[in-house]
Amino acid sequence: MKLLTANLDGITPLPNRHVATIKTYLEAMQPAVDACPPLPPGALSLHRLTGAEEPRYRTIFATLGARWLWWSRLQLSAEARAAILDQPHTHAFAVTAAGRDVGLLELDFSDARAPELAFLGLYEEATGKGLGPVLLGEAFRRAFTGEAQRLRVNTCTFDSPAALAFYRRHGFAVVSQAVEIAPDPRLSGVLPRGAAPHVPVLE
Repeated sequence: MKLLTANLDGITPLPNRHVATIKTYLEAMQPAVDACPPLPPGALSLHRLTGAEEPRYRTIFATLGARWLWWSRLQLSAEARAAILDQPHTHAFAVTAAGRDVGLLELDFSDARAPELAFLGLYEEATGKGLGPVLLGEAFRRAFTGEAQRLRVNTCTFDSPAALAFYRRHGFAVVSQAVEIAPDPRLSGVLPRGAAPHVPVLE
């Protein structure tokens, strides 16, 4: 592992072929379902994905990844992704509308007392229609059905600029931040070269 010395009182240049983001970690201690409308019958549905549906999961993840520079699951083999989907603590759902996949909702219950909203994303054509609060409401309802005492989530500066305010508006509070530096997945072929054009490529 290569190390980078950071200047804690100034600017630290980023190495070429890398990307950097500020990650913000949040928690909600109680379900904020009052601020989230219920899943509308017929208009939107959730389909839980198993390992046998790994190709469908990869397609959804790659579509969202090209928009917001998601790459963590794309670096894995198909077998590894399928194994994650088959874990009982992984609840990954294809979000569908009019019979088409339009997003992903994934919860991780490996810590039953503090489950994590691992991924929440919508395709570009499904945004701006009020579906975000609906899906977040579903996440709350599903997360707090057992022994959960809080729901965790994180967002970063690669995501939509509205993401952080969205979570805070719906009951999440910031608990910590971190800087993530990684090789640019667009230069290794994990994502297309034109993915996430809001993030510069440093060659």
